[in-house]
Amino acid sequence: MSGLRLRWRVLSGALAGLMAGASSAGVYVDDAGRRIELAKPAQRVVTLAPNLTEFVYAVGAGAQLVGRDEASTWPPEANRVERVGDFQRVDIERVLTLKPDLVLAWHHGNPSRELQQLDAAGLKVFRLEPQRLEDIARALERTGELLGHEAQARAAAQAMRSDIESLRRQYARATPVRVFYEVWQQPLMTLNGRHLVNDMLAACGGVNVFAELGALAPVVSLESVAARDPQAFFTGGASPDERAALRRDPDAPAFAAFRSLRGVSAVRTGSLYLLNSDEVVRQGPRVVDGARAICRALQEVRSAPPSR
Repeated sequence: MSGLRLRWRVLSGALAGLMAGASSAGVYVDDAGRRIELAKPAQRVVTLAPNLTEFVYAVGAGAQLVGRDEASTWPPEANRVERVGDFQRVDIERVLTLKPDLVLAWHHGNPSRELQQLDAAGLKVFRLEPQRLEDIARALERTGELLGHEAQARAAAQAMRSDIESLRRQYARATPVRVFYEVWQQPLMTLNGRHLVNDMLAACGGVNVFAELGALAPVVSLESVAARDPQAFFTGGASPDERAALRRDPDAPAFAAFRSLRGVSAVRTGSLYLLNSDEVVRQGPRVVDGARAICRALQEVRSAPPSR
């Protein structure tokens, strides 16, 4: 009897190991909590957002990309891949003609009705929406797992984690700098503490002056900005062709509304910066470059002589 029990335990353990291995190899849970199964790594992928396209290239799977959204222009070779729409509209028929075995979608960014149509057509749709720096590193790894490029993806994710941790250590004891990040001019919009930009600011010793607001991209007034006296202003606008672009430009049209706020620290010192928004708000692998640009700007603010 004991021998039978022993053999049964050995057999059960072997079966459990096989089942666990099969599950981990082919079943994936996306950021919407949905499960998809892949019998093998995807060889034909369509991406529906620029950061997702960058993930594919960053893990070395660019040759497997057969369709991308119109805004996916980085890296430059992505421009040679067929377009399937933009973030407002996905050309379902064109996607279907490409016969992808995987579609990478932007959860909460791509139109939900069209994603449901892709689901209904039987396509494998994996939704991603990284919101923190660690989420982006993990998204690299997940993309590599889906496309069969695990080793390169792990290396890229580890390099990103190492770079971000290095910045955090470098600025851990830096004097905090109050920051206002402008998303839109009319109405005036910023970002709260749940956005990726807040994570990047914190890594550099920056303090988002509207971090506590409830909306992810809240509308604020000029008066409320002045009351919080930011020491630096940021917005997108530097050339996307420049690597880790950063430009101090108090005269930029994006900052026109703030020039009357002469009592605000950032205006007095001219600490108004244009960033390459693709490297800051895109939620892709280039956020390390964006974080470095933010850190350089904040260090410049700290090092500037006191304004009179």
